[in-house]
Amino acid sequence: MRSAILSDLHLGSFSRIDLLRNRRVLERLLPALEGVDQLVILGDVLELRESSRGDAVQAAAPVLAELGDALGGGRVVLVPGNHDHRLAAPLLRGAPRPLALEQQMTPAPSDPLGPLAARLGSTELVLAYPGVWVRPDVYATHGHYMDYHASVPTFECLAVGVAKRLSEAPSATRFTPDDYEAALAPVYATIDRLVARSAGAARRQALGSSPTLRLWEKLTTGENGEGKRRAAQVVAAAVVPGALAAINRAGLGSFSPDLSGAELRRAALRATHAFIERLGIDAEHVVFGHTHRAGPTSGDDGDEWRADGGPALTNCGSWTYQPAFLTPNPGESPWWPGTLALLDDSGPPRLERLLADVPHDELRPA
Repeated sequence: MRSAILSDLHLGSFSRIDLLRNRRVLERLLPALEGVDQLVILGDVLELRESSRGDAVQAAAPVLAELGDALGGGRVVLVPGNHDHRLAAPLLRGAPRPLALEQQMTPAPSDPLGPLAARLGSTELVLAYPGVWVRPDVYATHGHYMDYHASVPTFECLAVGVAKRLSEAPSATRFTPDDYEAALAPVYATIDRLVARSAGAARRQALGSSPTLRLWEKLTTGENGEGKRRAAQVVAAAVVPGALAAINRAGLGSFSPDLSGAELRRAALRATHAFIERLGIDAEHVVFGHTHRAGPTSGDDGDEWRADGGPALTNCGSWTYQPAFLTPNPGESPWWPGTLALLDDSGPPRLERLLADVPHDELRPA
């Protein structure tokens, strides 16, 4: 069976950074699904922090219908992430404990994914969480469990640090998915409640987006002038380390003030290796998303992507347009969107960068 793996579509984004609603982008993906039996989408398929569930489903339905048509009767597996965590609720309610590495169900018409399943016609829609065994030696998951171990000070990771401090953290070196859910699910539910109570889509977008991304934009863009950009970097260099030192002293985590691209990559890989080890995922390959940074790329250190004795990691990037992480040249940045992982009956996942030659002008929201 041939599988294709995508991640982080964020369909229904208020800011329309979700590229698969762009017809020209979708037409790049559809031919790549020829001969594919199974499409696995690793989380954040719906943007539920900027849009209501109804609006997000309405935005996603025509896209998923075309993806289903391209498969021609195969199956689509949706694995919820952090931005659409509530999609996992029907599965988690009925799952025996402790949670396994994979739970699966076919959504009922009344479930959140019911309307999407109806649009897929002869293509089966399956919900899996927290991951799915795509092949006996290949495990795929969104990757949000890395936030439990993260050193990058995103809002969510700081909130998870508080949740870990307030809850009874597992003392064993081996975790179950329940241990991660105990810390992460309350954070996601709180964010969802805050967003739902916010008045106006623009405010929901601000609450749903990452403060770390906004800081990165301040430090890496020169739209306010080179002098202001450098001033922002100086202020960040002076203020951020002290603030994070106080947070670390409070026992909320071990956060680093280094927000460079290299450290964002290394921190994510360290945290991913950590949750793989804690969960005892016995796989040759683990495919994930969450960071929007595809890899490994030709310029990466391969040793970072495979810990001693552990699985080889593959990140299938995102299908969102976030210019703060991109360079002017198409396809140059590892955060450039449009990555697809292909998996045959044997061999490692192969990354295909389907938008590597598409210029910024064709990706910017209309």
